[in-house]
Amino acid sequence: MFRLNLKIALRNLWKNKVYTAINIGGLAIALSAFILVAIYVRFETSFDHNVPNHENIYLLGRTLPDRKTNYTSLSLAQALKEAIPEIENVGRSKKTNFEFAFSTPDGRVYGKDVITIDYTLAKMFHIKPEGGLVKPEGEALNVYLPQEFITAMFPKKTPVFPAKVSIGPLEVKQYADVSGIVNHNVAHSNLVFDALLITADVGKNQEPTAYNYFTYIQVKPGTDMAQLQKKVAAVYKEELKKSAVTAVVNRGSVESKIANEVNLVTNTNKADQSGVFLDPLDNLHLRPIAGNNTNYKVVMALSALTVLVMVIACINFTNLTIAQTNKRAKEVGVKKVLGAYRLSLVFQFLIEILMQCLVALILAIILAEISLPLFNDAFSVSFSLWKDNYELVWQLPIVLLIITLISGIYPALILSGFRPVAVLKGNLQTSYKTLWLRNALLVTQFTVAIVFMAGLLIVSSQLKYMRTEDTGFKAGQVVYIKNIVMFGRPYFENLKARILEMPGVNSFTVASDIPDGSRPGRVDYAMEGKDLGMDIVHVDFDYFETLRLNLKDGRFFSKTYPADAENGIVLNEAAVAAYGVKNPVGKIIRGCDMDYRIVGVVKDAKMQGFETAVEPTVYAIKSDCANDKMKFMVNVDPDHMAGVLAALKSNWKDLNKMDGDDFRYEFMDELYGRLFKKQEQLQAVFYGAAILTIFIATLGLFAFSAFTITSRMKEISIRKVLGASDFNILSLLNSFFIRIVLIANLIGWPIAYIAAQRWLETFAYRIDLPILPFFIAGSISIILTLLTVSFQARNAVKTNPVDALKYE
Repeated sequence: MFRLNLKIALRNLWKNKVYTAINIGGLAIALSAFILVAIYVRFETSFDHNVPNHENIYLLGRTLPDRKTNYTSLSLAQALKEAIPEIENVGRSKKTNFEFAFSTPDGRVYGKDVITIDYTLAKMFHIKPEGGLVKPEGEALNVYLPQEFITAMFPKKTPVFPAKVSIGPLEVKQYADVSGIVNHNVAHSNLVFDALLITADVGKNQEPTAYNYFTYIQVKPGTDMAQLQKKVAAVYKEELKKSAVTAVVNRGSVESKIANEVNLVTNTNKADQSGVFLDPLDNLHLRPIAGNNTNYKVVMALSALTVLVMVIACINFTNLTIAQTNKRAKEVGVKKVLGAYRLSLVFQFLIEILMQCLVALILAIILAEISLPLFNDAFSVSFSLWKDNYELVWQLPIVLLIITLISGIYPALILSGFRPVAVLKGNLQTSYKTLWLRNALLVTQFTVAIVFMAGLLIVSSQLKYMRTEDTGFKAGQVVYIKNIVMFGRPYFENLKARILEMPGVNSFTVASDIPDGSRPGRVDYAMEGKDLGMDIVHVDFDYFETLRLNLKDGRFFSKTYPADAENGIVLNEAAVAAYGVKNPVGKIIRGCDMDYRIVGVVKDAKMQGFETAVEPTVYAIKSDCANDKMKFMVNVDPDHMAGVLAALKSNWKDLNKMDGDDFRYEFMDELYGRLFKKQEQLQAVFYGAAILTIFIATLGLFAFSAFTITSRMKEISIRKVLGASDFNILSLLNSFFIRIVLIANLIGWPIAYIAAQRWLETFAYRIDLPILPFFIAGSISIILTLLTVSFQARNAVKTNPVDALKYE
């Protein structure tokens, strides 16, 4: 019996080759997208899952009156360890603010992300250098580099460790021993580094109240996190108050004591206004408390869109299977008369559908393998279909069974439910009984397609706005020159004078930060009795001119006014608004233990992109509280760009004797453009989803309209005999499907509008939600419907009525 049912299934599939191909093709395309996205989602949601007890590790952060930050003080870690028994381990890390150069006579590499961690944190994150993790003695530092760094510096053979390498510029002649190779997948971890320094105690002999450390805690399994949060908050407030008391005791002069007693009151107030939070390690990549959740939005969008594509494919499959039920009616009737049970018929039809789904899955795997390079390029990943994705071996069969049941259970019940007497008499009403379901499924398909089309157009509009809107500065002809050393003003002035002599150079400056989306340091400033935390950018003369920021009031820094280099300061519009002062130029603002005079107000510049509002920012030439000025920027005339870069490269060693080993640069507009990467990925997601849903929905419409027109051939012939024109017939056949698509638009537009509105709300600077994308999506859906149905209807219009009515 099984062989007989298999033969019947194969014959039916072959007999209806067009419908079978559409069913299998649509499902294969959706499944290939599902496979790729499943790999991506698994990767994005499993950061640091190789770390033992990763679910019990938390990053400590602070909630301040105006922001959230992951930076904590050095003293807090030890205080938590001593005060709270639920905390098993506490680890700390600290970033460097500049690149490290590691070199040998055979090669040179630059570590952009160099971090120092303590031995405890290395154990928490399961760091395993080749040769094993060794606890450093005393104040020693064990330096570990990744394999690619070692290969670049020692291209001939792997050295015997510890291996001596040069640190920093070659002229400095500073050396260090590399302890070994560390194999850590930074692409899949929240602990990101190019080079790793491990010490017994991070920050030993450093200022205990400095807020530039990351603190991780590992709690005991089963810990009540709500209670732990309260205990950590209590310890944090005590440490904050202690730091102010310590500062008062340590300062000797009367003036310093008075100033620090004021700080004591200020810090006590801050303790009441601020708090701490515990951010789970599992959340840090996608939904960090102190950070943005763009990664999470992309993952959720991909997941939701892929599920919808799969739903459309299953709907398409179900719709076409139901549409062909009449062709199998007599087969079912005969089998029932011969004694077949309904359960056996359901099983038979499910086997047929399973066969189609299995072929679709095989094709999907092939399509996924072919599409993988494009997917990797779009999302800046390097996935392999099977490497590190062994779960697919058992997950795909489960997906196959689920799709078979979703797509086939209802058609199987319909087919097996025919009544033999009615079927054998030719009384078939099944098509009408299932008409409501087929129409609903078709509406659902086009609704999803319309949502995706409208979403794609809105995402593209926001991206176009971000690329073309005035950012408040001009990065188009600015070159960022990388530098790894600190220097004094006389040295920089000499370097600047020589570079300005080059034809085509408009200006040259140095600053602590560049507009690449990174956040500068933050310092508290007080003016007219109001104390605010503000971003601080450490700049030099010509900074504003180099980036071509726009002046609103006062003036920029100028060498004509020598005081600018000592206590001059420029605020942005956001800072002036935060203080609520009028005419701020000339007023005094205090921060970093000194008084500054405001010389100008610059218009707001979107240095961190469009997702976050411009922060209140101060620009100062002299500030002991800001990051060091190490980042060179040169504004070059576009017509001389190639010549200037060539001249700088050839003369760099002579120009910059402190750090002239390599001339490394990036174009500022390219750096800033990387801030849009995730949104461009989201656009790619919508683009792919829109194409897939439109294609699958059109395939379904093509097959469904072909079946509908074929079943109405006699009606069409009678109408032609009674005098109906070709246009009348085409209008009749199109009107039904146009109504379906119009209903889909009425449902899809509000869904797309709400989803787009919520997405746009994540941007501080965004477009007004346009109406045009909805009309464009509706027009495309109607045009595709007219073309698809008319293409099918042309044969019906041309058919001779005699051929359809000759048996009547």
